[in-house]
Amino acid sequence: MLLLAGFINELNPRVKRIQLDIHKKSADIKKLKVVMVSDIHLGALMGQRRVEAMVNRINSLNPDLVLFAGDILDEVISPVIYHDTGKPLLKLSAPLGVYAITGNHEYIGGIEKAVKYIEAHHIKLLRDSCIEIAQSFYLAGREDRDKKRFTGTKRKSLQDILEGIDHTLPVILMDHQPFNLDETINNKVDLQLSGHTHHGQIWPINYLTKRIFEISWGYQQKGQTHFYVSNGYGTWGPPIRLGSRPEIVCLEIRFEQ
Repeated sequence: MLLLAGFINELNPRVKRIQLDIHKKSADIKKLKVVMVSDIHLGALMGQRRVEAMVNRINSLNPDLVLFAGDILDEVISPVIYHDTGKPLLKLSAPLGVYAITGNHEYIGGIEKAVKYIEAHHIKLLRDSCIEIAQSFYLAGREDRDKKRFTGTKRKSLQDILEGIDHTLPVILMDHQPFNLDETINNKVDLQLSGHTHHGQIWPINYLTKRIFEISWGYQQKGQTHFYVSNGYGTWGPPIRLGSRPEIVCLEIRFEQ
């Protein structure tokens, strides 16, 4: 009965709505609606019909900006490419764009193949880079912290990624694994979006992720920095969730007038 309940729960994602204020002025944008999804894990257990349902749900929220905070793909990428499981992603619509970062599973499955597939579906990957959007705010994206394990090369420091930006404008950061939150605070980031933890996915593993991560799931503000760690949309391993529901995160951000 528990397994059945967990399977049904995994098939019924919710929209998690968050409202927050960033006390910085944005040149032309007073309110920003960001839809963020993490840990889709496209693969054998996340087929095209479910991806299409996710895309329709995202588009129904009328986002200004869509962000994928890592692990779009599972570690076995060949079936995804062969069946083009991610084809519905081409239908995503957001006037300010669709952006993503790498997660550890993109590296496990082969980073170059993963990047090529994701970008072929009109999703711009931010790989240790920062861009200015609409002359109103910055969006930065970090490579996954496991990059060194798979390539032998470290990712850039957050200080290097943000070097030379105008910190009077709001700064939004995507970093797949929510470690070293103080680094984000010290670099004057206003909002960090992460995933990876799945909040344990299956109870009682959430007690373990709570010990590993300062934020295992949900919203927290530390100083002037806002954090949201999503428990993800898909699953890793068995298609079961106990103790948490998969989610699409809709953030309504108000900038200072």
